[in-house]
Formats: sequence, structure tokens, C-alpha cells
Amino acid sequence: MTRDFIHINDFVILVEEANSSKVEVDACYFDEPIVAVAFYGSGNVDLAVKYGEKRKDFHYTKGLSFAFYADEKVEFEHTVSPDKSLRCIVVATKMSKLEELPNEEGELFSDLLNELVNPKDHYVEGPSFFMTPEMENIVDAFFSNTYSGKTKMMFFRSQITALLSHFFGQLSLKQEEASKPLHREQLNKAKDILLENLENPPSLSELSKAIGFNTTRLKKEFKAIFGVPVFKYLQNERLTSAHKLISENEATVQEAAWQVGYDSLSSFSNAFAKKFGYRPSQIK
Repeated sequence: MTRDFIHINDFVILVEEANSSKVEVDACYFDEPIVAVAFYGSGNVDLAVKYGEKRKDFHYTKGLSFAFYADEKVEFEHTVSPDKSLRCIVVATKMSKLEELPNEEGELFSDLLNELVNPKDHYVEGPSFFMTPEMENIVDAFFSNTYSGKTKMMFFRSQITALLSHFFGQLSLKQEEASKPLHREQLNKAKDILLENLENPPSLSELSKAIGFNTTRLKKEFKAIFGVPVFKYLQNERLTSAHKLISENEATVQEAAWQVGYDSLSSFSNAFAKKFGYRPSQIK
């Protein structure tokens, strides 16, 4: 077992690595309350978090990242075995130092990990997810670099910054996704109805009725899921379909306009030019 503590700004970086030909158990504590993010690299070590009479077990840690709060009463226990090695990086800051973190990093912790900054138990687990390939590469680089001295510290500093950036970036995306409406099945049905009726689409009220929404809810949630209003989405699909018909010589400009629901050739041409930057007659 190797365990290194690295101090970077007001972060304490714990780097742990262990391989064993037999089953071994190693436990560690923090000497005061901390907020931290753990990143597990290759290997698939078992982890048990113990506090009081409570216990949380992790049996699949390879590629896992998770945030947590822990005080001095919490024990972290790794069980290393021949087929379950340990490679772990913990980026921690003491609660007393949280507001002193540079580059507004303290605000990120407070905004995105509020339940950890205001804990209600000795151990509080925050968000967790399996790392992106970019994050895994950063973690692997910690254990395979050949730098030494000041160069090694410079390398570690840059990698920790990148790792935290990825973590909070992914966390923001997941929180944004979680805040979106959960009615994707109905909204996908609305989208399919539009795609199947480009030439003669339903009205907003007809579309709402078909999926069991009111029109206000349909407009709000459709835009939240697909990024554009209902009929802007319809227009984009109409014009894209028309472009394909014309470019593949399956229809003239006039025929394409009719097939996607435009009665006016000039309206079609103007909308087409606004979307693609050139008129349909200029397609070669």
C-alpha cells in the first residue's frame, strides 16, 4: 500500500495505490471535517464506509467518482485482493478552508454540493457517477507519470484542476438533465406525430390532446427537451426534408415545397434561405 498526501492550494490530495497477492484490509480516517471528491481508477477495490452503527458498501468502484462529507468519526475501509487492486485519488478540502478556495472553487462546492456543505450526519454522500473517458485518462496519468520534484507538483496541480473541472461540468449537466421534465415518452410521441404529418400537421391544441397535455405544458416541455418551440421544430424538419428531396433529384423546388406543406413558393424559398443561407433553386 502506498499513500501520499499532496497539498495544492487549500486542497489536500490523497493518492492511494495497492496491489496484493492475498486479501488485505486497510482503513483510514480524516482528522477533521472535510468535503471531498473521490476518483477510482483501474482495479475494482471494495470500499466500506463506516460511521457509528451505519455502513455503506461499494462493490464496484472501477471508474467511479463520488462526492462526500466526512468528519473524524468516519472510517474508510478498502479491501484489496489479487483481482481487486486499489487506485484512488481523493481531492479534499477542510470545511474550515472552504471559503478560502481560489478561483471561486468554494462557490462551486456550495452551489453544486450544498448537502455536503451543510451536513446532517457524520457522513453524507453526494452525487456519484462513472467517469468519462477523459476523466479516466487523467486518473490513470497520476499513477503512470514519470515526473519528479517541482515538475511533478506542477503536473499534479494541472491534472487536479482538469479533473475537478470535468467533475463539476458533468455534475452541472446531470443536474440540468434532472431538472428537465420526465415526460419524454409523450413528447417523443408529439415529435413523431409532427414528422409523420409534415404536409398537414395538427394544430397545437390537436397535438396537445393527442398526447394528453394542455397546450401550455406542451409548449414548455417540448422546448425544454428538444431546444426549440414546437413549430420551429416542425419548420426545421420540413425544410430539411425539402432540401433532401431537391438535392437527390426526387422533386422540383415547387414539388418539394408542396410535399412539406408550403402553399406559397416565395414563403418556402425565404424560409429555406434563412435556414441554409441559399435559396432552393441554388442547390446543385
